[in-house]
Amino acid sequence: MLLFALKAVKQKFTYGLKSLMRELAAGDRKKKMRLTLYTDYSLRVLLYLAHKEDGTATITEIAEFYNISRNHLVKVVHSLGLKGYILTNRGRHGGIKLALPAKDIPIGSVVRSTEPDFDLLECFNPETDKCVVSASCKLKGVIYNAQSSFLGVLDRYTLADMMSTPRAFKSIPIKHT
Repeated sequence: MLLFALKAVKQKFTYGLKSLMRELAAGDRKKKMRLTLYTDYSLRVLLYLAHKEDGTATITEIAEFYNISRNHLVKVVHSLGLKGYILTNRGRHGGIKLALPAKDIPIGSVVRSTEPDFDLLECFNPETDKCVVSASCKLKGVIYNAQSSFLGVLDRYTLADMMSTPRAFKSIPIKHT
């Protein structure tokens, strides 16, 4: 009976893994790893501020530049301020600017602080792990190593490194107020 149960688990695991591989091979867009829109907007705000000659901008200015929701940016900017990446000044002559030089803002740090979690698999989180083969599964380690490599690459770059091609941003009309 136990042997039968183990075979059934193995078949389900193998089928699930094969199914996952087929989806990845087919390029199913919904299954691809991606950063959240929140992280995307956070990086955009920081890049915009890094490229501003006087360093100060408004949320409305950035929203109009990227053609994205001002309401979303309000939340992003608030969070970036709380995390110490930007300084915010309210009032008539207020605005936002980088709290640190661009060379001191690691991209990996920004991504880690703005992503809600990095649980690429159910088994990455002990609270949600219901997988019956989790304790002996080697796939978990492979995916974890891939994730660590991804974040390791981001850790090698700073916001200043993203500015190494100033012509790209200079061809876009950034408002200098």
